[in-house]
Amino acid sequence: MTENANIQEIADKIEMMKQIVISFTEVIAKENSALKANDIKAVKGLYEQKIKVVAAYRSACAFFIKNQKAIADYDNQDKAELKELSRELDRSLKENELLLKTRMEAGKSVMNIFVQAAKMANNKQATAYGAKGGYALMDNQRNALAFNRTM
Repeated sequence: MTENANIQEIADKIEMMKQIVISFTEVIAKENSALKANDIKAVKGLYEQKIKVVAAYRSACAFFIKNQKAIADYDNQDKAELKELSRELDRSLKENELLLKTRMEAGKSVMNIFVQAAKMANNKQATAYGAKGGYALMDNQRNALAFNRTM
């Protein structure tokens, strides 16, 4: 491979990566907006698109990892633009992580409230035979409780 072809290949890969990073940032921005609006259908609708862009991103990253030295030596405005686009993607991903974590914690808190309410109802209604053969309230604080949920 000639030096010119190598430089052209790097330029092409950087341009391709710029487009992938822009697409990735757009998908994450849509997901962040949907999470802020509590629009779970929109988040689910973005799942397939997110999977595809992540696969393309990983695939493109393989070239950059394999050719680190050549890319480090390559000095071009496109490389600087890619760095800035990557910083924007990083900011969007950090926001996405916080929004998802908050959403999961809120869901966990709601589920814990439901579980506690179910345990309290179970405790109030549970009876057992007492020592004299009659019904008595049962101490069932340690009983197992199954709670199914569908998201």
